Amino acid sequence: MTTAEADERRAPAPGVTSRVLVVDDDTLTATSVSAHVTAAGHAARAATDATEGERLWRTWEPDAVVLDVRLPGRSGLDLLARRRADGDGTPVLLLSGLGSVDDRIGGLEVGADDYVVKPFDARELVLRVEALLRRGPGLVENAPTRVVVGDLVVDGGERTATYRGQTVALTPREFALLDFLARYPGRSFGRAELLRRVWGWSFGDDSTVMVHVRRLRAKLEDDPADPVLIVNVRGAGYTLMEVAAR
Repeated sequence: MTTAEADERRAPAPGVTSRVLVVDDDTLTATSVSAHVTAAGHAARAATDATEGERLWRTWEPDAVVLDVRLPGRSGLDLLARRRADGDGTPVLLLSGLGSVDDRIGGLEVGADDYVVKPFDARELVLRVEALLRRGPGLVENAPTRVVVGDLVVDGGERTATYRGQTVALTPREFALLDFLARYPGRSFGRAELLRRVWGWSFGDDSTVMVHVRRLRAKLEDDPADPVLIVNVRGAGYTLMEVAAR
């Protein structure tokens, strides 16, 4: 490790709770977001292209990333896909001027945890970042740290999940959703309730839940198009079913 990299990885100053990396090619936006994040008590660093953003992501090791979709040379989605392919599960909030449902879902499919369309309210953005920083479920008081539902084992203490004896690689938000559903097998939850209880939001696009369920099914189901583990009960919401151990 170089001296510069070691310096970048040093602990935050006293009173600073988390590190937030902001990657946006618009200097004014990057500066403004960084200032609001800092005012909320977090350390912030900014980059204006994917190359510098990736370097800081690797060396500074942020706790959350605010990432613009459209960056010069290489897109934010490409950067995010590369980090996810490397196994990096850092929570990511995407920024974009593209507001269609397909655009939002596309970003979430790549591995983002949340999505904000420009122009945005900086205070709301900080609240969403802080919701991502909470990462873990923190939802069930006095709940067991290890839950077994048929072939599925979810260990909240180790933050690991296995299905049919195989470890399942999950992002922090995917794990939080699966962990929550596993604590209530057979019970249905609507998207708005899952946003509130898993994401900790009283606002937000509920397509976020749909996309994360889709990603879980892709990793757990034999046939994601015909799920038997995480099913959608018409009029009730998503339910985790107990699939008998084999």
